[in-house]
Amino acid sequence: MNVVTKTITMGDGRTITIETGKLAKQADGSVMVRCGNTMLLATVCSAKDAVPGTDFMPLSVDYKEKFASAGRLPGGFTRREGRPSDAEILVSRLVDRALRPLFPDDYHAETFVTVTLFSADGVDMPDSLAGLAASAALAVSDIPFNGPISEVRVARINGEFVINPTFAQLENADMDIMVAATLDNIMMVEGEMKEVSEDDLLNGLKVAHEAIKIHCQAQLELMAEVGKTEKRVYCHEENDEELRQAVHDACYEKAYAVAASGNTNKHERGAAFEAIREEFKATFSEEELEEKAALINKYYHDVEKEAMRRCILDEGKRLDGRKTTEIRPIWSEVGYLPGPHGSAVFTRGETQSLTTVTLGTKLDEKIVDEALVQGKDRFLLHYNFPPFCTGEARASRGIGRREIGHGNLAYRALKPMIPEDYPYVVRVVSDILESNGSSSMATVCAGTLALMDAGVKIKKPVSGIAMGLISENKGKNYAVLSDILGDEDHLGDMDFKVTGTKDGITATQMDIKVDGLSYEILENALRQAKEGRMHILGKIQETIAEPREDLKPHAPRIFVMTIPKEFIGAVIGPGGKIIQGIQTETGATIAIEEIDETGRVEIAATDKKSLEDAIARVKAIVAVPEIGEIYQAKVKSIMPYGVFVEFMPGKEGLLHISEIDHKRIEKIEDTGIKEGDKIEVKLLDIDEKTGKFKLSKKALLPKE
Repeated sequence: MNVVTKTITMGDGRTITIETGKLAKQADGSVMVRCGNTMLLATVCSAKDAVPGTDFMPLSVDYKEKFASAGRLPGGFTRREGRPSDAEILVSRLVDRALRPLFPDDYHAETFVTVTLFSADGVDMPDSLAGLAASAALAVSDIPFNGPISEVRVARINGEFVINPTFAQLENADMDIMVAATLDNIMMVEGEMKEVSEDDLLNGLKVAHEAIKIHCQAQLELMAEVGKTEKRVYCHEENDEELRQAVHDACYEKAYAVAASGNTNKHERGAAFEAIREEFKATFSEEELEEKAALINKYYHDVEKEAMRRCILDEGKRLDGRKTTEIRPIWSEVGYLPGPHGSAVFTRGETQSLTTVTLGTKLDEKIVDEALVQGKDRFLLHYNFPPFCTGEARASRGIGRREIGHGNLAYRALKPMIPEDYPYVVRVVSDILESNGSSSMATVCAGTLALMDAGVKIKKPVSGIAMGLISENKGKNYAVLSDILGDEDHLGDMDFKVTGTKDGITATQMDIKVDGLSYEILENALRQAKEGRMHILGKIQETIAEPREDLKPHAPRIFVMTIPKEFIGAVIGPGGKIIQGIQTETGATIAIEEIDETGRVEIAATDKKSLEDAIARVKAIVAVPEIGEIYQAKVKSIMPYGVFVEFMPGKEGLLHISEIDHKRIEKIEDTGIKEGDKIEVKLLDIDEKTGKFKLSKKALLPKE
């Protein structure tokens, strides 16, 4: 067994080890990456040949966390890991987006990367090691790959940048971004920030890249030591250079004319491009097309891409006629839907989001039960992308990874603006009704509008913009595009999304598809993005400038109170009898939890009377009897020497026969008092030793 190990020493003295040759040796490549007691196994397998007709990179990346890694059993009836959690899907996407652009363009074999967390110490965060593990597995395989890469998390804590912080350290960070890069270039960025500046973000990227270079060098050494510097030979494409040239000669000028026409309608523009291709195909017989149609489609795609890019770089003309810095027309409205607690429509060009806000109580909290993270979430954001939004005639088959990823970006953008002590559970749902460029940023804008329409007291409005890039000669000639179209994303070199308030960035996501982008280009893109964000923010505030003063009439009203810990049981009652009774009789919903030696009581109702009644009932239970106070008491039982009354919920005392009236009473029956009667009593005293209450009715009567 030939085991090879490489060790990377981090700036704070922690080490990362990469080990290969011991486990999963039948995979094309496998490594175990360890930091502290956190261990991830990464494997990669790639088919020897491509499926005929495949003209893309069929890459699948799966990140999985074993509950056993943290000494836990999974929940559910089967007590085994099930479908990937949202958190696992998000890590899978981070790795996928870093790896995918670095496979050769002509490599089309099915490739599967699996990263599994087998051990966790709860200190080091495994997601920041997943990209390194996946790349190292590729490095020790014979699979063609233009890496290596690595991913690190960079956080800013107390003004200092920290690489791969621990769980505890991250709690104090005002910047949390994941960065993927090769030795030379940044490939992917995603993260959240607490209104940081563009310069702060750039500095974070530079710190991350320096750490990544060390990781990449270790992988190159590992690759050499295991003898995998030479990769497999493959042939997944058969090209016809004469046909390629013929497509270019016949179609380029026509495609350029369409690209320069400035047609703002996506479907009309697409039909015009398609007509050029079909006109060229018509010059071939059916028999010839059976053989050449796939290649014609491929070569024409390249022609269309070249025409669009040259039109932008040479003339500054975009597909829909805009300037590079121009934002598409925006219109929005709030309160469009009467049923939800808040709603908004946000439309930018041909991208439209209909977003709703629903306010809930503590009982609506999302329960988080992952291998390493347990807790509850009070802010939820869900993003839906139905096929009709792009005019596709197909059925919707549930939520995909893309929807989870785009929803998470919008979630990160808006969550910092929800007040920390906000009593409601907030659910934002964005349904994309039209899409042609950055529906996730439309979700951020529509989410801001809907939250303000709902009366949620967000700290500041948030807007978002998607930026693109067209470049050549390793960035020597380039154009940064504001508010990109879908085609500009697909045919361009960068997709860069930035969200923020007037005071700074709250979230970002960047995917770079080419080598050699300088920090100067990134800086210019960020500056241009800020201008676009401010423009969009102004449009949002023209529709609604600040949150509404009050909630909608049908929204739940929540009252939160703190009670002494010893009263929690009294409010709940035996078997929940008291709290259930209050809920049944008032129509309110009550939730109680113990926090820091106190009880937090959350009372919610949809009408004022129900809320006030429930509040009064709970307050009465937790109220402390006060000497000299007058109470409305209920007679519970009658004795020869007096009557026992309940003068506060759970508080009973004896009203002695001598305290009923000023005149002498021989028999209790002479008073006419019956069980269930309500009488006013005054609390005269509380016995310090026994805690018994001395009550009087005669103290409230005038003396004769």
